[in-house]
Amino acid sequence: MVNDLPALRRRCAARLHDLALPVPFDLERFCALLAERRGRPLHVRPVAAGLGPHGFWAATATADYVFYAEETSPLHQLHIILHELAHVVCAHRPPPVEDVPFPTNLFSDLDPATIRLMLQRAAYSTDEEREAEVLATMLLERAGSLPDPGTLTLDAETAWLRERIAAAQPREPENPG
Repeated sequence: MVNDLPALRRRCAARLHDLALPVPFDLERFCALLAERRGRPLHVRPVAAGLGPHGFWAATATADYVFYAEETSPLHQLHIILHELAHVVCAHRPPPVEDVPFPTNLFSDLDPATIRLMLQRAAYSTDEEREAEVLATMLLERAGSLPDPGTLTLDAETAWLRERIAAAQPREPENPG
């Protein structure tokens, strides 16, 4: 589906165009716009890293929840949140996952069945992950939150994030001759 990265980027740009992003970009306002668009509350919450993926989106019957790792850099947190919000924008739905172990006291206000459905990032297809990653990167670009790579001394985590963002960008085909 999304092996054609230029086509994927065009599709993500169309989604971005339809979002009417706040200018200047503000994450809280963006979340409010998405909540209004979906007609339900959207909650963004930090969680302890090391419990699984860096972030995930849980959609209940009445609200959306985006969880992100609290023990990472602010730029990485923003990217994680935008990646999960991209799943919301793209209306991705992971297939049901049964019997996924999770810490039951972590999300006391969510149904355990909902958490079981969301904790395994592998439940999303590679195509959906790529689409969410490209859209998240485009949101960061539009928000003006991507730092100028020439002005940074990168720690290991930021370097990893920069590589991940670069990998999501479409590459120009090489000219064979």
